[in-house]
Amino acid sequence: MHENPTILVLSHLRWDFVYQRPQHLMAGLAATHRILYVEEPIRGESGTPEWKFQEPVDNVTVCRPCTPCDRDGFHPDQTMWLRELLRALVQEQALDEYVLWLYTPLAVPAVAELRPALTIYDCMDELSAFLGAPPEIIEREEELLSRADLVFTGGPSLYRSKRNRHPQVRCFPSSVDAKHFASAGGNLPEAPDQAPVSHPRLGYYGVIDERMDVALLGAVADAHPEWQIAMVGPIVKIDSASLPQRPNLHYFGMKKYEELPSYLAGWDVCLMPFARNRSTEFISPTKTLEYMAAGKMIVSTPIRDVVEPYGDLVFAGETPAEFIAACERALSMDAAERERLQEGMRQALGRTSWNATVAAMLEEIERGMERKRRSAGPTKQSSNVVIGAGPTGLSAAWHLGPDSLLLEQNSRVGGWCRSIEVNGFTFDYAGHIMFSGDPYVHQLYRMLLKDNIHWQDREAWIYSKKVYTRYPFQASLYGLPANVIAECIVGAVEARYGSLKPAKDGAKSNGTANGHANGKPNGHTVACTVKDCCADGILEASTSLSGKSPTRHISAEPRNFEEFIYKVWGAGIAKHFAIPYNRKLWAVPLDEMETSWLGGRVPLPDLKEMIEGALSPAPKPMGPNARFGYPLRGGFQSLMDAWVPHLRGQLRTNARVAEISPERHSLTLEDGSRIRYEHLISTMPLPVLIGQMGREAPVNIQAAAERLRHVSVRCVHLGLGRESLTEKHWIYYPEDTVFHRIFVQGNASPFCNPPGGFGLTCEITYSPGKPLPCEGDELVKLCIEDCQRVGMITRDDPILATAQCDLPYAYVVYDHHRAAAVQEARAWLERHDIILAGRYSEWEYYNSDHAFLAGKKAADQVKRLREEPFPAQTPEFTAAANLEFRP
Repeated sequence: MHENPTILVLSHLRWDFVYQRPQHLMAGLAATHRILYVEEPIRGESGTPEWKFQEPVDNVTVCRPCTPCDRDGFHPDQTMWLRELLRALVQEQALDEYVLWLYTPLAVPAVAELRPALTIYDCMDELSAFLGAPPEIIEREEELLSRADLVFTGGPSLYRSKRNRHPQVRCFPSSVDAKHFASAGGNLPEAPDQAPVSHPRLGYYGVIDERMDVALLGAVADAHPEWQIAMVGPIVKIDSASLPQRPNLHYFGMKKYEELPSYLAGWDVCLMPFARNRSTEFISPTKTLEYMAAGKMIVSTPIRDVVEPYGDLVFAGETPAEFIAACERALSMDAAERERLQEGMRQALGRTSWNATVAAMLEEIERGMERKRRSAGPTKQSSNVVIGAGPTGLSAAWHLGPDSLLLEQNSRVGGWCRSIEVNGFTFDYAGHIMFSGDPYVHQLYRMLLKDNIHWQDREAWIYSKKVYTRYPFQASLYGLPANVIAECIVGAVEARYGSLKPAKDGAKSNGTANGHANGKPNGHTVACTVKDCCADGILEASTSLSGKSPTRHISAEPRNFEEFIYKVWGAGIAKHFAIPYNRKLWAVPLDEMETSWLGGRVPLPDLKEMIEGALSPAPKPMGPNARFGYPLRGGFQSLMDAWVPHLRGQLRTNARVAEISPERHSLTLEDGSRIRYEHLISTMPLPVLIGQMGREAPVNIQAAAERLRHVSVRCVHLGLGRESLTEKHWIYYPEDTVFHRIFVQGNASPFCNPPGGFGLTCEITYSPGKPLPCEGDELVKLCIEDCQRVGMITRDDPILATAQCDLPYAYVVYDHHRAAAVQEARAWLERHDIILAGRYSEWEYYNSDHAFLAGKKAADQVKRLREEPFPAQTPEFTAAANLEFRP
């Protein structure tokens, strides 16, 4: 295989026509791949089929087929000639292995005889909706979708319309050459033919065709004769006589891509007066970002792919009156509002570039090629298969040794412990740290990271009542309002000793505060051991400074998590922290959760420490729990990547499991390849695992899986242009922010930040009963606003990077049905040699250190089942185990 295969493109758009998505992408891909760009055929003069070539940019050859046929475009009558020409082109260019890239389904018959290594359909427009589209285009698209290995779409609307029609659809919205169009925001001399036109000027550039609302254009010109409207671009598929003609309407015709900024520079407002019809239902105008790059105010009709992502940056109006009013607002806004919008535009531009799009597409091409190579092979046999290369799967595969196959659906190992890099910032998918009370886990840390570990004292805080208090809440009340402190202490006393109020009419106290605290029973303590009243998996923090808290047993166990909070912590802590925080975190009613996940025995609140922590600031926590580790370089990803050199079995990335057959002891990957196994260790979510078994899973097991509930997390990452925002590592927010916690990524390691920057991660849980308040840029905006409101950042802090990571399975919900459902499923699966391992497969509450141990436990189980002794540890592990450990 050639390292960088040639990309053979067939496009309905000529290279020297309007410079848009195909030219941007192919010019970018040409940096690493040879590009053969095949245009629509034209009638040749020689009477025989031949090629005409030109090279507009380095490594891009535009190939124009000339045929004896006088039919336009990829007409069926051209098929015979095109097949002959393409066959000759492949031979002459020595294309042994190449990528076939199509922009139009109408080219499918012409490429029927080609045998590319990979076929890509880059769907930049819904061509079937365009004026004059041939009726066969719909049928041709069905054929193309069946042949394509990858489908790219040019915008969210197109993605939504195609995503269920092909298993490998990826959304790649068109981007922007920001530098090219930013020149229009400076002192660029404007185009000579536009210079005499007076101001104010409203302008549009692009193709003028059936997508243009010509009636709207005339209405705008009539409403304000003093406005001068510049229309730059070719008139295509419509009669130019149908366009409105007014003294203040100027049609400048088609201009070169290099000339566009000189027109844009002279406009006061940029227009997108698109009609609302089928031809515009799925368009995603590239010019939206190009206008933004020039810092211009924009007025558009409400095109979905404009208003959904950029509704706060673009003025929109549907009717002529609304559109005209939007233009008036855009022209009359003050300097402050203009600067606010321009700052938003800069942030939007910072999240995209053609280079980034090309890089992401190259990754998809590489994955697609790998899937094709694998699918060509026969069914393979492997004794031990591990699904999922997160921390549990990596540990399981390593402990299994050479006789193992580890399958990972993504291109990198790590699961939810992966990291991403954005504009020099390193962000973990969600906040992670290294801590464990198990010496074996510390030996693993040493083996994996060696000296790449950064140890520090934790700074965990809570923000409520507009003040920061140390975590845990009950030991750090100093600074809170006096009435809050009083309620918390009284509630803790009453939880231990019963109501402080005398019983009325000689009645005996029932051990509660007025019988109930805020309607919740209390007055008892419980034998269990959660370390504090918020359990979110980032760290098992100590509940008391001394670590010596008394415990009491009760005769009546709490019936649910909410009742547990009141009985153990009391009404005050419940009211001011534990209840609101856990409701935000779990995104399900707390009385629907049971308490087995809390552990063994929970210390009661230490009243002496509570009072001391209320009278003076709580000191830094002491002891082993107060210190944590994090990879010095590379984010948490580096801990995951460090497993790979130690694996003695096989690792396959980009290997998504599609089906599992417990009866045949086999699984099928999305690329069609099949693998037989003797034992299967699964780390994938238990409901997903059972779902992939289809009807082979009995009805009762399917029903058990359906009863399992989970909470998802969306992480919004922010890269700020200010160093040292805070000394804290994470902060809990029990009140009315969209996020329940901020993980201060910039303090996890100094190497997570670029010079002058600082990273934060806002964590937001959601579930069917608590959906996200919004999506996309709106969610980023909401997080920024809440960070400003709570004082984490200021309005002057520049936003240098944003990103979102979605964790569809993040927290396992311990409701009252979980235990029985998991037990039933586990027993049936083990009878079919399928072993559950880790947080999501065991449906248990695990931290990352527990995940390492869960992987070892699963490997040990396989070894016992095969009646083989556990192998000796590898030399590197033995050496690491002998090192003295000093966190």
